[in-house]
Amino acid sequence: MHDYKKLTGILYSAVLSDTLDSFGLKGQAMHPFVRPLDDQLVFMGPARTGSFEEAGEPAQGENPYEVEIALLDDLKPGQVPVLGCGGPTNTIAPWGELLTTASIARGAVGCVTDGLVRDIRHIRALKFPVFHGGIGPLDTRGRAKMVEMDTTVTCGGVTVASGDIVFGDIDGVVIIPVDLADRVIARALEKIQSENHTRDELRQGRLLGEVYEKYGVL
Repeated sequence: MHDYKKLTGILYSAVLSDTLDSFGLKGQAMHPFVRPLDDQLVFMGPARTGSFEEAGEPAQGENPYEVEIALLDDLKPGQVPVLGCGGPTNTIAPWGELLTTASIARGAVGCVTDGLVRDIRHIRALKFPVFHGGIGPLDTRGRAKMVEMDTTVTCGGVTVASGDIVFGDIDGVVIIPVDLADRVIARALEKIQSENHTRDELRQGRLLGEVYEKYGVL
């Protein structure tokens, strides 16, 4: 079992993306419109997925938040809600302050959505990492609802299943398939060591071409 909190201080999205490329997985970084509310925050953990669709006003007695509430109430410490909304979107807005507060209480470490978020002053004050596809004041009620949880979703252009490892920092969000996570993390840590050696020698005045030939990283 990896200590994901510790790894957030070592890994970064670029090295994970490069490492996934080396495994032949070139589509694991979310589209660049998915951005953090707070550039300083970093998170890593297993995904819990939810899928949103456009929906009109709920029928009388219907709870339009039923599936969303079920997902949030079932979060385990260290997990990350990943909400696929078909973004970029102008109407589907699944995340705000109250869901952030509920997630913190359950021990979640971040949220990723390609939909809209609101209440961002309050979320930033809570220092909870939220990556979003846009900002707006909309409620989902009468516009959209979560229709499935813990199924394979597309978020920010990347296919995500519950259990896949999600990493987010200022450069973006990367998804590591759970069956490759151990190998990807180990290779990424090796690559960081090579990058550290490269950086040290460049600072000493070595030519970039010489250092690249030696370590093979750039």
